[in-house]
Amino acid sequence: MPSNPRPGKGICPDMAMTPHPIIGSMGRARALGLIVGTCLAASACGSTGDASRPSAAPSDGTGRPAASAPGYRQAYDAGFAVGKRLFEDGGKGAAVREVNGGCVRRSLAAKPTAVVDLDRGAWILGCKQGTGNSTPTAPSGPITRREPDADLLHRFGSWARKSEAADSARHVTRVTLVHLDATEYDVEVTTTYTAGVDGPEVRRLAHEFTRWWDGDDGAGTAWNLIVADTGGQRIATRDLRPRENSS
Repeated sequence: MPSNPRPGKGICPDMAMTPHPIIGSMGRARALGLIVGTCLAASACGSTGDASRPSAAPSDGTGRPAASAPGYRQAYDAGFAVGKRLFEDGGKGAAVREVNGGCVRRSLAAKPTAVVDLDRGAWILGCKQGTGNSTPTAPSGPITRREPDADLLHRFGSWARKSEAADSARHVTRVTLVHLDATEYDVEVTTTYTAGVDGPEVRRLAHEFTRWWDGDDGAGTAWNLIVADTGGQRIATRDLRPRENSS
């Protein structure tokens, strides 16, 4: 160790460089203890780096929220990251495609599903903002809103009985509008089917419901049909937009 260490590195400079007057009247060990105790109590002692060290460790710079963050924020950040990559790969053309339904459709297959499904509306918002290369503006609360619609369930059943689709319709137990923002939504039909592959019966039901819907979205824009099993898990999806208007 150098014989003359720099001040501020653990040794109190005044005490270290000037002989203490009481050393001659008491034992060297006791004097040294007094000097060390005085040094530890003085604010000038200790490492200067410690005084400026932040109390919390810095983030890793990934932009990912902690697992304890609200679900809508986790979903938003994940969507924004995807949108940003789309913009970097496709520029303004990607922004046009993704804002006009692309992010909505993409959200149904985006990974990790557990994060996206925390709040698909928030994921879509993040995706749109990312593709627009804009400054991220995270939502202050949940965006996705689920609204059961008994009237749609009744109307579909009535149509099915008159259109040779009764066998498919009898498996539908609930129709829910999944609002993704103020104007865009998906239609989810919960069925008696158990979890499994998108089999012939499920495909037939999806076809019949899409045929009945026929682009009649009402005040908003319906993008997708989601067929769910008895536990609410997604087992099939279909595009509800008329082909000539699909982006």
